[in-house]
Amino acid sequence: MKLVMIGSGYVGLVSGACFADFGHEVICVDKDEAKIAALQAGVIPIYEPGLDHLVASGAGAGRLKFTTDIGAAVAGADAVFIAVGTPSRRGDGHADMVYVHAATREIASALTGFTVVVNKSTVPVGTGDEVERLIREVNPDADYAVISNPEFLREGAAIDDFKRPDRVVIGGHDERGLAVMREIYRPLALGRSPVIEMSRRGAELTKYAGNAFLATKITFINEIADLCEKVGADVQEVARGIGLDNRIGSKFLHAGPGYGGSCFPKDTLALLKTADDYDAPVRIVEAVVAVNDRRKRAMGRKVIDAVGGDVRGKTIAVLGLAFKPNTDDMRDSPAIAVIQTLQDAGAIIHAFDPKSMDQARLVLHDVAYFDDAYVAMTGADALVIATEWDEFRALDLRRVKALLREPVLVDLRNIYPRDAVEAIGLAYTAVGR
Repeated sequence: MKLVMIGSGYVGLVSGACFADFGHEVICVDKDEAKIAALQAGVIPIYEPGLDHLVASGAGAGRLKFTTDIGAAVAGADAVFIAVGTPSRRGDGHADMVYVHAATREIASALTGFTVVVNKSTVPVGTGDEVERLIREVNPDADYAVISNPEFLREGAAIDDFKRPDRVVIGGHDERGLAVMREIYRPLALGRSPVIEMSRRGAELTKYAGNAFLATKITFINEIADLCEKVGADVQEVARGIGLDNRIGSKFLHAGPGYGGSCFPKDTLALLKTADDYDAPVRIVEAVVAVNDRRKRAMGRKVIDAVGGDVRGKTIAVLGLAFKPNTDDMRDSPAIAVIQTLQDAGAIIHAFDPKSMDQARLVLHDVAYFDDAYVAMTGADALVIATEWDEFRALDLRRVKALLREPVLVDLRNIYPRDAVEAIGLAYTAVGR
């Protein structure tokens, strides 16, 4: 089938490359001429494991193309996916729909023949109705169906999530549109991935509800971690004890410095705004957002306490800047708040991350960036692990102690056993242990 992705960012590029790998003909569209030129030259603008090979394969086979010409791309397409950004709007936290609305108008002008317009962007409930109205307003003669098809991609594991999903959610009521979507996702039938059809509004809410629930699990175990520190328990033992209950599950029960990234922060805020608009407050999610915001700076204070209560003029080495491993995404990364808290207290920051330092330089200033973890920690008064990259899991701890000015390790991701660290002579601070 001929598919078009409007937006060649994280969701659009990963989805487009995977659809092309399924055998569909895909055109990825973006207004950013530099980005499209880079993609045409085989340069990937984001870091996602395996994506460079997948894009090269699709482009080499002629099934994956890139353009800035939305009109030419949309004409004759079977389905057009809207995969543009919906960032939090300044002032009220609602999802900013300016890009979705602009893309919809351009799509409407270019439609020829029956076309399925698919919302893959994360959008508030009722957006499908608005997209339908806008298309009708711009092109009253258009023959189309509007479908909601939210994405559930984890950064760092997006390709596997797309090809072997827990579920595919399709929301709509137009049978012709649903038939096209079934055909698009037919390659997943061999893997028996469940394709769930529901109402369009149900699909839109499913995305927000899913992310809010996962954010709640993270925040819950983080608060339990704080309690563990007070009562002398180990949060890892508690998490295992409750995670083996099939009703709870073990995923998203890893205590740490709080959630970040491109989804949870903005989607929880957008859900709060939607709930407020409909006079149906979601108090649990309100608490989750508030607790998570406070937690990030609290982790900075944890580092200060570990150094003795005063970091003015001291050097703190921070390993890991991205909000999670296997991505270069710095959006709402807990490391930002941790570092800013330390800087506010007068600390000098040395930092290293395997992939995200170019992005980090855009948001974190007055930081000394290094190309090697051991060089970054040399002469520092404490070492902080803020992101659990695999290469940080097996540091030579004796070398770490020798390089540090003061033997202090603050493990905000709980990747080291306390006994092993303290046996080498490092003072060890973790989360909830």
